[in-house]
Amino acid sequence: MSLPDRPRPDLDRDSTPWWEAVRRHELLLQRCDGCGTLRFPPRAVCGRCRSREAGWVPALGTGRVASWTVSHQVFMRAFADEVPYAVLHVRLDDGDGVFMYGNLAGTNPAEIEPDMPVEAVFADVDHELALVQWRPR
Repeated sequence: MSLPDRPRPDLDRDSTPWWEAVRRHELLLQRCDGCGTLRFPPRAVCGRCRSREAGWVPALGTGRVASWTVSHQVFMRAFADEVPYAVLHVRLDDGDGVFMYGNLAGTNPAEIEPDMPVEAVFADVDHELALVQWRPR
């Protein structure tokens, strides 16, 4: 199945600015205006100080693999041609406790190691959507 035919994210009030930035190949994190805490995924309320005020700052786009899962079964027909594929949980270099997820691009999932350094790359689905992926660095 081609990329444009796959399921698409549901954009909401909190995530729309992030998806728009990814479409421009920019990786952003939400930063609380009250206490400065970085967070992902985007949300309306800071988990540390409960502030509802936040802005967006550029992310470094680098991190290390904290955890991962490799799918060997077809759970969604749209991704059948990619099995096996890996989804990474990446500890970002931007700060303690900031994580982002995404699939591993262009690497055999068997080559993943704990704490493996990775960098964000962007995959254009079409003119409206791009996705964040990770590759070894």
